[in-house]
Amino acid sequence: MKTYKILCLCTLFVALVACKEDKKTTPEVKTVETKQVAATHTSEAITADFNDEKLKDVFTQYVALKTAFVNTDAAQASKEASNLMTAFANIGVEDVALQAAQNIVESNDVEVQRSAFVIVTTEVEKMLEGAIAEGVIYKQYCPMAFDNTGAFWLSESKEIRNPYFGDKMLKCGRVASEIK
Repeated sequence: MKTYKILCLCTLFVALVACKEDKKTTPEVKTVETKQVAATHTSEAITADFNDEKLKDVFTQYVALKTAFVNTDAAQASKEASNLMTAFANIGVEDVALQAAQNIVESNDVEVQRSAFVIVTTEVEKMLEGAIAEGVIYKQYCPMAFDNTGAFWLSESKEIRNPYFGDKMLKCGRVASEIK
């Protein structure tokens, strides 16, 4: 019984010492300044040649819109979607493409705009089938977009710049295929 009491006291002592908070040490907090670099777009970055100049204009405007989403800039996305609608009008497209672009123009919620961008991407991809004379366009995919349902976008380069997450997950994605 005496051994039992000593064992209980030792256990209690060890528990008290082990659980004692050390109030003398506090974590050191360091603030680090980060410089956010916005993605840019120039028509010179597009190296693919198209059978039709109007299709090149559509793709150029599409890339500008994608870049606005990469930068998570709803106002710029609205402006670029308006330019894309003009390019669509010059070539004649399905109403679904025009309506999706119009939804981007009319919204200032970048998440609503990104949802419409999925439709725009699908329609632009259809237009580009067989329209590239030389070069390549990359069809890229993010499996985490829209609560892990995934979404595609088109790019002028292999480098991943995710329009569905922007700076939150800029490089999330992969090249799914090439359009030639």
